[in-house]
Amino acid sequence: MKVFLKKDVEKVGLVGEIVKVGDGYARNFLIPRGMGVEVTAKNKETLTKQIRQVSNRKEVIASKTSMLAENISAMKLVLKRKMHDDGKLYGSVGAHEIVELLAAQGVAVGKSQIILEKTIKTKGSYKVTVKLTASLQPQVTLLVTPESSAQK
Repeated sequence: MKVFLKKDVEKVGLVGEIVKVGDGYARNFLIPRGMGVEVTAKNKETLTKQIRQVSNRKEVIASKTSMLAENISAMKLVLKRKMHDDGKLYGSVGAHEIVELLAAQGVAVGKSQIILEKTIKTKGSYKVTVKLTASLQPQVTLLVTPESSAQK
């Protein structure tokens, strides 16, 4: 059965695509959940118009996302944390802290979009990947420095 996808479905297809899936999968899962519509002779013309609209929207989103990726890769984030004399942190740097630093710079991303190669437990400079899309994954430079100890 051919189905026009209204939403992205993992391992099946993206919005606006016409995909061939099993009859049962389409009737019992995709169509009842509003993720797809069966392609018939009657609705084929309307669906081709929607495909054009979706592709135009995708182009606009892709250009905005690529501009955001350029901005992110040019950023240098500084995180001040309490640490031991030997440069080890009292804890580790979490994705939520990086999200907050990016939000302060005007970039809104979710915790799940932050990819840490390894846990950050010492001071230094690190490359952190921000997953915007499957193909766009810019890296931002994170500098972990000690908090000033002159507190009264």
